[in-house]
Amino acid sequence: MTIRPGLVSVTFRHLAPSDVVRVAREADLAAIEWGGDIHVPHGDTEAAARAAALTADAGLTVSAYGSYYRLAHPDLLDASTVVRTAVWLGAPTIRVWAGRVGSAEAPADYRRAVVDDALRVADLAEAAGVTVSLECHRNTLTDTRESTLELFGALRDAPIRATWQPHQERDAKANEGDLRAVLPMLANLHVFAWTPDRTRLPLHKHRTEWSRYLATASGAPGDRYASLEFVADDDPDRLRADAVTLSALLTAGGGC
Repeated sequence: MTIRPGLVSVTFRHLAPSDVVRVAREADLAAIEWGGDIHVPHGDTEAAARAAALTADAGLTVSAYGSYYRLAHPDLLDASTVVRTAVWLGAPTIRVWAGRVGSAEAPADYRRAVVDDALRVADLAEAAGVTVSLECHRNTLTDTRESTLELFGALRDAPIRATWQPHQERDAKANEGDLRAVLPMLANLHVFAWTPDRTRLPLHKHRTEWSRYLATASGAPGDRYASLEFVADDDPDRLRADAVTLSALLTAGGGC
């Protein structure tokens, strides 16, 4: 099992793809998760191919396609277009959101619609040699541990995994428990240090918490990426500092 450091491209929406690659390379990161909102727009296969080439030429890997597809809302974004773009990008997995309603407000028929669409999208992706990853995110059906496990239980053996990130309003013990619950399905992790009011901090401020999270993630089967996301001030210099912290944590925990 190996955890390698990466970058989520939406961290630097204001930078061109070539600059995102340069910054990631200068920070000694290993991979980039490309976002579908700015850098690799849905359906723009030329942009996807360019991003793939830029990434490979820099000696980096594409870790995922951050599509922002919302399950149960196919009217907002065409799943086949998302899958096609991911293939051109060379992404091994497509990150999606489990709807747009929090678990406490979601009626049974909405949960069923999310499950049905997840299975449909997973079939499309599997036919193209790609997997699907549900991001553990607020205001979706993966906003609590219980709802996430219920959702994965309904998905049976579909090739669908989880992209985990801490909830800034929960303490480290609760977040660690959430992570432990999805270990069998864990794909990648998003790494950041936020306060409950969403203030962004240098990663070293949450060094203790991330040491625990990465140690827990090391118990999941397979290899994965821990990708830095939304650094303080959207500043590439902050990324470099956070990358040093992340690499040190991975080395100490045997991730790299």
